[in-house]
Amino acid sequence: MKRDGYDLVVVGTGFASSFFLKKYLEKASRDKKILVLERGHFYPHDERLKAKRGEKSEFQKYEEPWESAINNISPYKKWPFTTGLGGCSNCWWGCTPRFMPSDFKMKSLYGIEQDWPIDYNDLDQYYYEAEELMHVSGPEGTPFPRKGAYPLPAHEFSIVDKILHKTYGKKYISQPTARASRATNGRNRCMTSSTCDTCPVNAKFTIENSNLGVYDDERVELIYGAQVYSLEIIQNVVKKVCFIVNGKEQTVSGEVVVLGANPFFNSNILQNAGDKSPLLGKGVGEQLGMQVLIYLDGMSNVGGSTWVNANGYMLYDGAHRKDYAACLMEVSNAPYYIRLERGKYLNIASIRLLFEDIPLEKNYVNNTTNKLVPDVHHVERSEYTLKGIENMKNELPKILSCLPVEKLEYLSPFPNEGHIIGGTRMSSDPSLGVVDKHMIHHKYRNLLVLGAGAFTTYSASNPTLTLSAMSLFAADKIF
Repeated sequence: MKRDGYDLVVVGTGFASSFFLKKYLEKASRDKKILVLERGHFYPHDERLKAKRGEKSEFQKYEEPWESAINNISPYKKWPFTTGLGGCSNCWWGCTPRFMPSDFKMKSLYGIEQDWPIDYNDLDQYYYEAEELMHVSGPEGTPFPRKGAYPLPAHEFSIVDKILHKTYGKKYISQPTARASRATNGRNRCMTSSTCDTCPVNAKFTIENSNLGVYDDERVELIYGAQVYSLEIIQNVVKKVCFIVNGKEQTVSGEVVVLGANPFFNSNILQNAGDKSPLLGKGVGEQLGMQVLIYLDGMSNVGGSTWVNANGYMLYDGAHRKDYAACLMEVSNAPYYIRLERGKYLNIASIRLLFEDIPLEKNYVNNTTNKLVPDVHHVERSEYTLKGIENMKNELPKILSCLPVEKLEYLSPFPNEGHIIGGTRMSSDPSLGVVDKHMIHHKYRNLLVLGAGAFTTYSASNPTLTLSAMSLFAADKIF
């Protein structure tokens, strides 16, 4: 480190931290000093591709398996994530739908859990900004409020998509996605390889290829291999950040501290610091995903220009959410879903069904004697979600009646969706959460805790665009 104290100390370099810094640097004076502490290292995209192909890369030594970064107490549940520059932008699959306005008002509308202290209108301008920064590809009409064109045109529909779009209009759209529909901003066009975690043509937005410029800014000092584990707090003010580099304990002071690690680590850092917020670490989870295979009679499902061609909202919003979970359809264009009967190889379509869940206190993170490695418990899914699955099975045949369906085959739920949510939830009432609407800690007012850990409820939609918009919102309103 170049100094003992900084105006701003940021933990992590993923979506939450990077979008926060983007907005902060736009507003901050040129004399500000910012320190960024990244648990992992820089593992370039080209080197990740080598490893994906089975070739050796000297950077593989920097890869931290998620299984060793946490103690997964419930092995039926998987939690894949990456550390290093860009965080989970290196393993996400680029799906960027907005939340629906109703997602922020679950208690008011449906009597479920709590309302968020912010709503769709609060985030609207920051959704646009995040979409521009990611160069999102998307359609003209959407089920959520949005005016004007996306930065890039929508991906192409498959034959099945065209039929469903004709039947359901704005409830069935080309998925808004950060997988480029044409070359842009140093990224190539998506080639529909369905290996989006490490995109072979660098079409997917990542922090590395983003051109955000935040880690090149002369005001920013970035330290790799800095494992943050706690905070030093005096009279409810965060004074120092505690971390380990190369096996050596260090501390650094900051006027403002931002935790932008993933929800497991953010919770662990606060627990190690002695934070007694009643809901800290509670309610961790994510959506439940399962696949349905649609066997088609005499129809080949061809076309489409990306991994997830479309989103269906026919089971998402409505009064049913008083009783069972919303379901977002992700219509897959993956080449590995084929039929093995002669002449029917492509007579199939595949939909991933994403069900919202609700935060249960029995699903939680707790710190351990190893201050760097928390325990993660995920005991069960909510009855609300399981009822959503049963409703889907009743309704889906009717929804798909516009297609020549031979049969539907429901696969077992997936062990993960790659969306870690909860642990530091947002609330107006400090007894119902950890942070306020700007993601400032209710008790420690010079501390922000960013990311999907702050979500009050989960939503059925992919979280990345929303958590990025929330970071832009927080930095813009606070500074």
